[in-house]
Amino acid sequence: MAPAAFIFDVLDGRVARRRHTHSALGRELDSLADVISFGVAPAALGFAAGLRGAWDWLALIYFVCCGVSRLARYNVTAETLAQGADKVAYFEGTPIPTSVLLTGVLAFAAWKGRLGPDLYWGMWSAGWGELHPLVLLFVLSGTLMISKTLRIPKL
Repeated sequence: MAPAAFIFDVLDGRVARRRHTHSALGRELDSLADVISFGVAPAALGFAAGLRGAWDWLALIYFVCCGVSRLARYNVTAETLAQGADKVAYFEGTPIPTSVLLTGVLAFAAWKGRLGPDLYWGMWSAGWGELHPLVLLFVLSGTLMISKTLRIPKL
């Protein structure tokens, strides 16, 4: 369903711009849908795939919190970044829908039968918990979302 969510996310923005209609409620509902589709869902899939160590939990929570923070910052700064245009010229940090790539990695792992104890890169015992190095992709994705120095042109 992640690719479908991605397509609908692109389409709803284009329809709103084409119709020259937007509202604060629409923007907030779009962000809520994005947090669920591209934040909570990939984290839940990661957990279901076997990212269940204590460090994994922290990393997945961090990822979702980064997604929420990124969307909140975008909603607050969108009008300033647009500088009078219909849409912003660039994103600060990666857009949350890029997490569809994480879902793709998990789908590939499932296709190859590499779930649970067979997850790519194994598992490390680290202090008081376990860490699957695969979860570091979620940490990287979350960190790139909240980056203020990374500017990505909006197409």
